[in-house]
Amino acid sequence: MKKFSYLLLLLPALFYLNSCTKENIEKPDDEIKIFPPAKPGFMVVSYFPSYRSVGEYPDKMFRMADVVNYAFADITAAKTVSIIDTKKFDSVYRKAKANGAMVFLAIAGSSDLFASMSNTSDGRTIFVRDVMQKVRQYKLDGIDMDWEYPRSSDGTKESFRLLMKQLSDSLHVDGKYYLTAAITPGIYAGSVRDGISNEVFGYADWFNVMVYDDFTTLPSNLYQQHSPYSMAVTSMNYWINTRGMPKDKCLLGIPAYGRPSGMTQSGTTMAYKSILAQGGDPMSDSALVSAAGYSNYKIYYNGIPTVKKKAMYAKNAGGGIMFWEFGQDANDNRSLLKAACDTLGIRYD
Repeated sequence: MKKFSYLLLLLPALFYLNSCTKENIEKPDDEIKIFPPAKPGFMVVSYFPSYRSVGEYPDKMFRMADVVNYAFADITAAKTVSIIDTKKFDSVYRKAKANGAMVFLAIAGSSDLFASMSNTSDGRTIFVRDVMQKVRQYKLDGIDMDWEYPRSSDGTKESFRLLMKQLSDSLHVDGKYYLTAAITPGIYAGSVRDGISNEVFGYADWFNVMVYDDFTTLPSNLYQQHSPYSMAVTSMNYWINTRGMPKDKCLLGIPAYGRPSGMTQSGTTMAYKSILAQGGDPMSDSALVSAAGYSNYKIYYNGIPTVKKKAMYAKNAGGGIMFWEFGQDANDNRSLLKAACDTLGIRYD
């Protein structure tokens, strides 16, 4: 009986301690503040693919970027996110952080898996919870969504909107983490560019606009540059002026690789550094190269003058520049990332 009395006396104390613990873990809804982190101004973003060796690139290249997007974590059939090589991620993370760059995790994968995950509330919730777990576990600064592509023709436009809203609500609690997305250049009408609803502009902190890969295998396009300056102007004008994307959220994507055009191997890319290794001129936009069983064919790329011109245009018309990708650039004075930073007056020494 005495033991029972002691238990009765302990119950209120246990209840009180439990209440305090919950209060520390779960804020009431009216105390939750959802707002984006402050955007640091004009942004320089570069993707770093998981298959690259971080040791190939000097510290100063990481200092040139405000954000390093580690590419990619994959969406899984279980609606979760998988980083295949966590040791590689850790090495990139440590080098980026040591040189003052933020680190985002870029999430990509099958469009079918994205569609399957995002078309139900339960699927989106599973995904977002796992994303938040990864953000905290790996001490990320943000998430970059690389779904290629939601479309207006198959219902995924609305699924993408709902997914971005839920990600925004979770990542932006107390303004802690960033949310970005890679999107189409929007230069052609159709369900891909219409797959991004205007509401999404308010959910993301900025958009990495992929202004490249405009090529075909048609002989009539034999001399078509896959990422000309004119394409940059058309793309930025569409998203900012036609669609109403805030200019500070529109980042101009610049390729660090080339493509042939109007040929059967037009889909074959070549890294900028490989073009230079075959005698390509960093001050030009085309070169004769050999690859994929073909010899002496012309490849089109962005050389230093074009990159400088694009960087200045982005400074005046948009919110930043993005490079795909770190490992395709030269790591010497012919670097495209360096050319852009020098033009913009960005210090990295």
